[in-house]
Amino acid sequence: MKPAKRKSPSKAKVAGHEPAFREIIGLIEVARRRAFQAVNTELIDLYWRVGEYISRKLETAVWGEGVVDELARYIARHDQELKGFTRASLFRMRQFHDTYRTHTKVAALLRQLPWTHNLMILARCKRLEEREFYLRLACREKWSSRELQRQLNGALFERTVLTPPKVSPLVTQIHAAAETIFKDTYLLDFLDLPAGHSESDLQRGLVANLKHFLIELGRDFCFVGEQYLLPVGGKDFRLDLLFYHRELQCLVAFDLKIEEFQPEHLGKLEFYLEALDRDVKKPHERPSIGVLLCATKDSEVVEYALSRSVSPALIAEYQTRLPARQLLQRKLHEFYQLAMPAK
Repeated sequence: MKPAKRKSPSKAKVAGHEPAFREIIGLIEVARRRAFQAVNTELIDLYWRVGEYISRKLETAVWGEGVVDELARYIARHDQELKGFTRASLFRMRQFHDTYRTHTKVAALLRQLPWTHNLMILARCKRLEEREFYLRLACREKWSSRELQRQLNGALFERTVLTPPKVSPLVTQIHAAAETIFKDTYLLDFLDLPAGHSESDLQRGLVANLKHFLIELGRDFCFVGEQYLLPVGGKDFRLDLLFYHRELQCLVAFDLKIEEFQPEHLGKLEFYLEALDRDVKKPHERPSIGVLLCATKDSEVVEYALSRSVSPALIAEYQTRLPARQLLQRKLHEFYQLAMPAK
């Protein structure tokens, strides 16, 4: 029998001080984040002031556009270490200032995001509402530039405006913020599902790509388990996926369906919610929310089914491929046209 390995003296010493050492690491990381944010804020302020200066000169006809070319060349000659002040970049700074100069309520959001994020939103979004939508979500969800690009490509704004989440009345009564957290459609383009996939295929795919699914759900969702056991009355029932939402402070149950929503699906979900609230929910937590995630749904059937639901539930659908963006933009244009007051 081999003798048990002994910890080296240095490791033993560290183990005795590890809580204190971890605290120091935490202080370093917080300071690093604050330093990065401070630098970023200064950069955004700089680009804003440069854009403002150029805009004022051009608007008063003191400068022509050719002067901006000369400015870019002058900066390059003056200091070769000054990068990012090309002609195109200077005009983007001007556009950045001109786009937001009358919209003071988004000023704080602009300074929370990196310049790359701001440029992506500026380039891709045509309406102020759309820009503000992505600015707020990018700040709240702490999206990387890659994830922001994915959400822009996935037409999240169009989908959110055209199809707000379908929730039961109890959801908004108990969880006022729920409608801003949940979606009507979840884009699961990261799944490689066969055409005739089963519910098990869908569940396994979501768990295997949990990181991507959590990003699609939102920052405050925490995974609890799959096929979560709920013993009731001597029988074992299993919930497909269980999450916890930190802001709402409640459990979130996902029941998966690979077919069109049917009203009877809601009864099973309500049963799961009752079991969670009686046997799983902690005393300090709020009532659980149920999400029935279906392949498709009929909006009128959903409205009828949810109108008398006695549980906080919502019905959403999943898509593995987004409809043509041009189609969504055309529908959004029609939506705004209908929403305009008649002259």
